[in-house]
Amino acid sequence: MIINKLYKTLLLLAFLSTSSFSVGIPFDLENEIADIPINKANYSIHIQSVHSKSPIASWRTHVKRSPASVIKLLTTYSSLLKLGFDYRWKTKFLYTGSLRNGLLNGDLYVKASGDPTLESEDIADIVSQIRAAGISRIKGNIVIDRTLFKVQRKNNSGFDENLYSPYNAMPDAIMFNKRKSTICITPRSKRAAISKDVPDKSYNVVNKLKMVNGSCRGSRAWPKVSIKTNNAGRSTVLLTGKLSKRCGERKVCKVVSMPHRAFYYALKDGLKHRGIKFSGTLKLKKVPTRAKYLFSHYSETLESVISTILKKSDNLVARQLMFTMGAVSFKGQSTLYKSRKAVENTLNKHYILEKGTTFIANGSGLSRSSKLTAKSLANLLDHGYKNYGQRWMDTLAIAGIDGTIKRRFRHSAVYGRAWMKTGTIKRVKNIAGYVEGASGELYVVVVLVNDTYSRKYGAKLANKVIEWVARTL
Repeated sequence: MIINKLYKTLLLLAFLSTSSFSVGIPFDLENEIADIPINKANYSIHIQSVHSKSPIASWRTHVKRSPASVIKLLTTYSSLLKLGFDYRWKTKFLYTGSLRNGLLNGDLYVKASGDPTLESEDIADIVSQIRAAGISRIKGNIVIDRTLFKVQRKNNSGFDENLYSPYNAMPDAIMFNKRKSTICITPRSKRAAISKDVPDKSYNVVNKLKMVNGSCRGSRAWPKVSIKTNNAGRSTVLLTGKLSKRCGERKVCKVVSMPHRAFYYALKDGLKHRGIKFSGTLKLKKVPTRAKYLFSHYSETLESVISTILKKSDNLVARQLMFTMGAVSFKGQSTLYKSRKAVENTLNKHYILEKGTTFIANGSGLSRSSKLTAKSLANLLDHGYKNYGQRWMDTLAIAGIDGTIKRRFRHSAVYGRAWMKTGTIKRVKNIAGYVEGASGELYVVVVLVNDTYSRKYGAKLANKVIEWVARTL
């Protein structure tokens, strides 16, 4: 114990003394990373015990960097401060007209709240509550109110060329299946069987697959997928190429339908299966003040949602959460500007963000305009541990065990001893979180790398820093 304290004192002295290229990095850590060919001006390193006010390492921590997905820490932690672990989204169901003897002679309204967890598995519960409310026939329409969020009328963010990939999906007040449409392909001897996870008629699937013999490998393992969208926003998914008859079921997940349409078709199908008659159509309109309340469908807890965002780096759910912050913090419709201000204002109340250094963009990291400093991240992580401890830490990916670092650190001293959030886009390789030192002490560790060689060497640099903490402190 005495030797341990002595060593930490020596490290602190090393931090205060001059080294070959930086006063901010202990000499032995400096030696560990000296051979990595990344310009020293292009990375930031911060290491600090959660029980100390003085960092052990602090290199270019006030420099603004592109955060990529580590900015999700700002989105999630601000929501935790504002809403609490047990917060749930509430999708309200209301009606107009009259409800007598099982007949709803009017419209069924759905007031969307931005619930990012709403999915096909929830339809059965929703339909059961509709039936429990005494409804066996709906003579009017299903009307969805998605006005809580002011968002663009497009499916994808256009961050890169993969427009229909799930990570590019845009937020919406009514979210369903995370905006993904899943096409199931089952090989048959002559022709593959095609089905949709939701009977969504708003997009088409054209099957031009050729079934062939041979192993399910290479060009015979997966269909080729191309998508065309017309001016009305309706998409056609074209399946081509060769697929082996020996392959199992294949699932193609793409963003090709508006979430309100997917939800409508899923609900309509659910009503049919439960014998609730419905002959109307889909309408989009704000809930009128005269509408009468039926029931609410509740989401999973914020704690569960935060874990999804941080462990899996879910871009869409992060954006849903940021818009929710705007809706909760300001009156009226939530906008991108309100959402950014809500996150910033919440964190600034606790003096977490360095003044004039942060730009949140969309809250997910799919942006090259976002900016953040290592010191702001360190402030957030320190505050998070002091206020929520292990419960907050456990929402992060655990080294070698789950999330984005499940395969990282699996065979190192860091295994099971680091709780981290990663961030990767072109020329950016970042990581931030907590690392348990050899003494059992917990350290905040932030490594931000913005360099041409980030993809090749960024993780190597960060790994050496993290392993040094786990091995020596």
